Amino acid sequence: QLVLVESGGGSVQPGGSLRLSCAGSGLTLGYDAIGWVRQAPGKEREGVSCISPSGDSTNYADSVKGRFTISRDNAKNTLYLQMNSLKPEDTAVYYCGAWEDYYCSRTGEVPWADYWGQGTQVTVSS
Repeated sequence: QLVLVESGGGSVQPGGSLRLSCAGSGLTLGYDAIGWVRQAPGKEREGVSCISPSGDSTNYADSVKGRFTISRDNAKNTLYLQMNSLKPEDTAVYYCGAWEDYYCSRTGEVPWADYWGQGTQVTVSS
């Protein structure tokens, strides 16, 4: 059973940084990719980033490319998202997610996850 618990959200000024973490039991069990998705009020859901099981392949939405970095520690069953140069438009609830039948490759688009956690709020405001 996959259980995803996000942490690390908060409020930050534009240009600031946050690091999200996702502790997941079952994260390393059979999922083709894990990563992050987000949803802002009044906006469509958006895939943010994904990473392959071995960590050798990543993908980022064009909106965050160059600012966000995804990583994973399989020994700790933990996923991370380092977010730098945050913008007000990054404000959203961020969810840790997992995908089945999806290969995480560098396309600039990340689909919404098949499974996701409860989310952590990120607010970027001056």
